[in-house]
Amino acid sequence: MAAPLGAAAPSVVAPATPAALFARHALLPHGWVDDVLLEWDSGGTLRSVTPGAAPPAGVTMAHLVLPGMINLHSHAFQRALGGLTETAGDAVHHRADSFWTWRDLMYRFARSITPAQIEAIAAQLFVDCLRHGYTAICEFHYLQRDASGAWYARPEETAQRVISAARTAGIGLTMLPVLYSYSGFGEQALGLDQQRFRADPGQVLRIVEALDAQRDGQLEVGAAPHSLRAASVKQIAELAQALPHGRPLHIHIAEQVGEVQQCLASTGMRPLRYLAEHVALDARWCLVHATHIDTSDTGDTSDIALIAASGAVAGLCPSTEANLGDGLFPLAPWLAAGGRFGIGSDSHVSHSPVEELRWLEYGQRLQYRRRNVAQSPTQRRVGEFLWQGALQGGAQASGRPVGALAAGLRADLLVLDAGHPNLDGVAPADVLGMFIFSGNDNLVRDVLVGGRWVVQDGRHIDQHAIGARFTQALAQLRESRA
Repeated sequence: MAAPLGAAAPSVVAPATPAALFARHALLPHGWVDDVLLEWDSGGTLRSVTPGAAPPAGVTMAHLVLPGMINLHSHAFQRALGGLTETAGDAVHHRADSFWTWRDLMYRFARSITPAQIEAIAAQLFVDCLRHGYTAICEFHYLQRDASGAWYARPEETAQRVISAARTAGIGLTMLPVLYSYSGFGEQALGLDQQRFRADPGQVLRIVEALDAQRDGQLEVGAAPHSLRAASVKQIAELAQALPHGRPLHIHIAEQVGEVQQCLASTGMRPLRYLAEHVALDARWCLVHATHIDTSDTGDTSDIALIAASGAVAGLCPSTEANLGDGLFPLAPWLAAGGRFGIGSDSHVSHSPVEELRWLEYGQRLQYRRRNVAQSPTQRRVGEFLWQGALQGGAQASGRPVGALAAGLRADLLVLDAGHPNLDGVAPADVLGMFIFSGNDNLVRDVLVGGRWVVQDGRHIDQHAIGARFTQALAQLRESRA
């Protein structure tokens, strides 16, 4: 048998043939299972998952195997901004620090970034995400025009750069070109710093059409109305109706108290209710943040019940929501209503699904002043509940066949470092509790995406070249801002 993956000693990754992995313990949709043989085809799709198998000769063995996590919300270019907005005081408008002052700084940062820099930054981000356990990402892509506000010769230019970065890094991608027409409720005109984002429904659909020929096992293409501030409900409905059947739709909604107040003043309704009244919400939709969904009523006609019943996914980004001071999503009533959730890293102050899930649970504990909030009568282990729930919601939001170790889905998986002190000798049922809630070491050792090993012994296979291009892009951006 080939050397084990995820063991204490350095591992040797199996060759592409045979395309198989034997897992002593693997997390399947119904829980942990022993002695699982995973086999995938040349296109990177799992063709069989066999529990209770005997270890075949010549097949690499791993001790602890998980499905790779889906990152359902990303603005890749913001990876280069992380840590640079953590100084108190707003030199722009002299306001108290908030989401809105951070947004002004982000707009200024985005003014001069080039397509080549977008690609370099995105590739580094994707390496970071892969190393920490994300195997797929949904890119909410609104940086689409040039610095003057004009379209590039190819309107899909910057989206294509992100796709190229994903191909280079080896991460699965859902590209979501963004509908962005206004600066506020009531169809207010865009400001100077928002001209790079401007796109109407027809322009978004043309970008989708231009990218469609590249759709394959590693790429899906959907669309994203930016928010109720930046798109009218008429535009949103038009885009949703014209988008090819079954494609994912994402929208920022109810992230800030100020946004809720503006929506009430403009429409007489809170954001989620207003959207649901004018657009047919269904399982295609990912409602990003939804932080300030109305919890004053929890009956059958409440906002929570209405949105949960639609099948839409709540896209939660706890590290960014904390960084921006957004607030805490009401997870307990959402789960009680049968709501689905997934996680994203959004502005990329963190690149780890572990940190997102830990923040999600700890935020709820602080909010409700009790422990072990994310659980159900059928799954009392919080770590497993969170990982499996985020897999299911993330897979739905991505529109791709991911999120579980099952035949017909992508061969996307993580091998954990079974020799690490946090995992050595731990029963499989306790692994996710240890993985998420114990310590800060990265316990992801090897990562397979679409049947290809992209992280080996904790190192991305192309991290040096990708890192060099990222460093060069940052140097250029610093020089342009000097």
